[in-house]
Amino acid sequence: MKEKIQNIFAESIRVKEETLKANTDSIIKAVEEIIKALKNNGKILLMGNGGSAADSQHIAAEFIGRFQKERRSLPAIALTTDSSILTALGNDYGFDAIFARQIEGLGKPGDIIFAISTSGNSKNIIEGVKKAKQLGIKTIGLTGCEGGKLAGLCDINLIAASKVTARIQESHICIAHTICELVEDFFAKV
Repeated sequence: MKEKIQNIFAESIRVKEETLKANTDSIIKAVEEIIKALKNNGKILLMGNGGSAADSQHIAAEFIGRFQKERRSLPAIALTTDSSILTALGNDYGFDAIFARQIEGLGKPGDIIFAISTSGNSKNIIEGVKKAKQLGIKTIGLTGCEGGKLAGLCDINLIAASKVTARIQESHICIAHTICELVEDFFAKV
């Protein structure tokens, strides 16, 4: 069991190191776009399914509350949390439309869409990004598995260097925490 634990940690570290090498410039671009949006009264809308839905909520909470420093609340909404909206949209329009419809109602140019999909192929995430593009909203894709279909749609792609869901999710939260810290550093000074 000890060896298995060590192997899991070693794999997670390796994936994060490879993810860092491949994504440093894109992380910087994401931070710059988020800061620009927030400075201009935009907001961050986050979406994902399953564990990525939980990550959406986690990241939104870091922006609304605080990550490590005291600063003003930064507007972020996880589109995964309102069960009445999700079930009404799922029932009336189908599960594939649950994010696109919310983006249509809540999003505006100057906002940021944070689309999280470990495979990069989640249909409802893809439809949400397509709607964002129609509305002129910047998109950041957080994926794995070489990016999937989402990589071809998003303005900025952050792709975890793995095909293993657990390792992808671990890298996603590391990327998200890095973004939160850098954005917070900027707004803590303002």
